[in-house]
Amino acid sequence: MFQERKADVTTNIPPQMFFFVSAIFHYLGPAFAVLLFSSVSVLGVAWFRIASAAVVFAVWRRPWKIFMRIPWAKRRTLLSLGVVLGLMNASFYLAISRLPLGTVGAIEFLGPIALAALGARTPRNIIALLLAAGGGWLLTDARFGGQPLGYMFAFANCAFFMLYVVLGHRIAQDGGAAGIDRLGAAMLIALMTITPIGFSSALPAMTQPLLLLAGIGVGICSSVIPYVCDQLAMARLPRATFALLLSLLPASAAVIGVIVLRQIPTLVEIVGILLVAGGVALHQESDAVRVKRERY
Repeated sequence: MFQERKADVTTNIPPQMFFFVSAIFHYLGPAFAVLLFSSVSVLGVAWFRIASAAVVFAVWRRPWKIFMRIPWAKRRTLLSLGVVLGLMNASFYLAISRLPLGTVGAIEFLGPIALAALGARTPRNIIALLLAAGGGWLLTDARFGGQPLGYMFAFANCAFFMLYVVLGHRIAQDGGAAGIDRLGAAMLIALMTITPIGFSSALPAMTQPLLLLAGIGVGICSSVIPYVCDQLAMARLPRATFALLLSLLPASAAVIGVIVLRQIPTLVEIVGILLVAGGVALHQESDAVRVKRERY
């Protein structure tokens, strides 16, 4: 009965609202993480993000139960998603430690647009790809000379983000609650993925209560609130609508970078971000691919 009531509450909330909450926290948490980089190493903060989220999901949802019940094919999806989450977060934090948040936030959308253009070579998708490519070129040309390593991590994050969107939709297909349980299982796998490269960097902060609490707060803001909201939105929004709403995220990253980190973009960077956002809003999957995924 209690589970049904919770389901009714989320059903009564428009799915677009979950997306807007996700759009805010998707970059608000990382912005707070940037402020921690002076006290905790980058990979240490990334470990705290995954670890605190994994603990929250473990206590809240006990995701290992659903992992043991589902078929092996779906377990493979969860294993893949967990590895992607771990590597995506590490790449993202290594990128934002070197580049403005708005730049990294825009670059991560180039992959999904390119994938859509390859899957459906329509004039609309070709224009979307040209817009995004032009925006990406402006963003990289503006700063590439100073931070080539930052761009390497930004484009690695772009590839992992593309995989996250595809795998995230797969685990969201049975509804919000089931998707959250599977997300919790994937987060535990992400913790196992990132621990070998981030745990030792996080150890010094564990003896300092304020830094420990800050690291936990970053994890909740970055990986619990936005990912849960993503699942609740993906479960009820058509892929085309969700893809259109994603166009708000590059602008969201830039605005939060300005407000929290005082990272004021140049005119060239603003144009680049707007071009990428326009490409995200314009791109569209082929009908065959969309129908196949909606039936799956």
